[in-house]
Amino acid sequence: MATPAIPTLPRTYRPLGPRIAGLVAMAALLAIGAGAWFSFDDPTRASFTLFQRGTVIALTLLALATIFSLTRSRVQADQEGLTVVNGYRRHRLVWEQVVGIHLAPGAPWAVLDLSDGGTVSLLAIQGSDGARSRRAVRELRAVIDR
Repeated sequence: MATPAIPTLPRTYRPLGPRIAGLVAMAALLAIGAGAWFSFDDPTRASFTLFQRGTVIALTLLALATIFSLTRSRVQADQEGLTVVNGYRRHRLVWEQVVGIHLAPGAPWAVLDLSDGGTVSLLAIQGSDGARSRRAVRELRAVIDR
């Protein structure tokens, strides 16, 4: 097998499938909620208290924030190291901290092995993205091994 080419840095990796699913889920949630609300007649809408309306709005915003956290996952590789964004959490790793990367068959996402024995999951490189995720792992492995 040929040695993969080292990608030009900086390079950003993002999941494709989860981003599409997240955007569709957000649109569906808003469309269903708005459709349900506007399908009620005026007396039914008027029967909702301010607290009930606020609860529905708060739960909708919570669901949207959760979906958004999954769609914003990314891995940015630059000359100094990696920036890993998983949901609302951000990790900054220098190349010396990163020992390896692997994506086991059937695994949901790639995992970085760190020099301190720890690991960091890469939600941006999803196993469900198939060849796209395998290419990203090969590229990052080439940068790590250089």
